[in-house]
Amino acid sequence: MGRPQSLAPNPYKEVPFMEMCKAGKIQYLKPRLGAQGAVAGFTTRHEGVSRPPYNSLNLGSNTLDSSHNVEGNRSLLARSVGATLDHFLTVTQVHGTDLLVIDAPNSELSHFLKLECDGIVTNQPGICIAVCIADCVPVLLHDPVQRVVAALHAGWQGTAANIAGKGVEAMVTLFGCDKKDILAAIGPSISGCCYEVDRPVRDAFKKAGMAWDLVAKEHAEGKWMLDLAAANRLLLSDAGLSASQVQGTEFCVSCNQELFFSYRRDGGDTGRQVGFIMLEEQQ
Repeated sequence: MGRPQSLAPNPYKEVPFMEMCKAGKIQYLKPRLGAQGAVAGFTTRHEGVSRPPYNSLNLGSNTLDSSHNVEGNRSLLARSVGATLDHFLTVTQVHGTDLLVIDAPNSELSHFLKLECDGIVTNQPGICIAVCIADCVPVLLHDPVQRVVAALHAGWQGTAANIAGKGVEAMVTLFGCDKKDILAAIGPSISGCCYEVDRPVRDAFKKAGMAWDLVAKEHAEGKWMLDLAAANRLLLSDAGLSASQVQGTEFCVSCNQELFFSYRRDGGDTGRQVGFIMLEEQQ
């Protein structure tokens, strides 16, 4: 399995990488933030019902896979983590920074599925919120003190626009979270070894004030290899989270075809894994 080196110095080395676990039939990477009143993880492509090229745990509805297969896979994941299919929630991701906030009980969540945004924040237990990923960075946040969670989708556009920082600020502003209590997990994404970008991406990062030279390396005229995970680590640091509050993973989804879908590697015709998190009911 690939273990690509980050292009940026990694101040988070003292935080151990996530472990591969199983819940029911589902194989997933378990971050430590899922150990304090929340269930959380990053799925692999294994143990679902979809056929090639979506084999087998495709959780993305915006693919050409059968909707019955996707629903079956989502139901399998929901049951495995103690939720129900009607409380497994994704939104329509559009590479922006808008967030869906759920701060009150809501028995009908299906109308949120077509809502165009790239993150969900909630303090409601029993709702398994998730973002779909096939190269972009999934970021999960959890405040075990105020009992608030967030799931964020950070492609290059969302990263340049600082969706990670906006997720942290939403938790602080809307739910009274203290930044020192927020734990973050950055899930598998395409790494700097495989993610080539061009000048418009570089210009967007520089315009946003990002430390481009810390997260990208030029390898040809007008072409850079970008480490999106490293960029989001820096954004979480800028948002006020210390090194010990952020956990990452060594996996590049493009390098690890046996474990993950990758949009670029597979030419666009591929499935989606998810980053998911759910507050558990208090006993």
